[in-house]
Amino acid sequence: MADSSKFTITDNWAGGFYELALELGDRSDERLERALRSAWAVAGVEGCFADRSAEPDAQHPVACTLASLNEHGHLHGIVQLPNGAKTVCGVVAIREDDGPDWLDFYLPLGALGHADPRVNTYLPGDPSDTAAGSFAWRRPIDDWLAEVGAGVYTAVGYQLGLIGWEVSGDTYAADLTGDPAPCQGMGYLVPRHGKVRYFPAAP
Repeated sequence: MADSSKFTITDNWAGGFYELALELGDRSDERLERALRSAWAVAGVEGCFADRSAEPDAQHPVACTLASLNEHGHLHGIVQLPNGAKTVCGVVAIREDDGPDWLDFYLPLGALGHADPRVNTYLPGDPSDTAAGSFAWRRPIDDWLAEVGAGVYTAVGYQLGLIGWEVSGDTYAADLTGDPAPCQGMGYLVPRHGKVRYFPAAP
């Protein structure tokens, strides 16, 4: 089985992003940088690198700052999953022209498949039992990403958090008028009275 923590295994970066997407609010460089630093720290990411085509020991680290993110587009590192495996990870900012800032902390689906073979049967958006069966591996990762999101909220605050495959922008805080309806493909982190309430994805 391929090593999910290797930058230079091309397949580790394939399949799109399983992510914690945070709707931070109106454009703010200062808040975006604080969210970036907090996500990196709370998740326990090892290193901060710009080049995913070279192993960490073959390149110089970069600062975990908005300036680095603006310069390189994505920042990358290595993180330990709930099952103990280590995997590549990354972060990207999405700054909408007429909307909010988003910060996406992600785990590439290819690397997740190398860390846990059950991931390889997952077809994002598939309404069949294959998708429902993915909760065996998704739930621990979702719950961990929810903990990361709660930690970021304590440090920074945000409008909404979404957990799942390529979920950034799928919905917005302004779209929610109450508790979100159960959703197979996505979990929610909803700020309430100074704390975050976690609504897990549901089969």
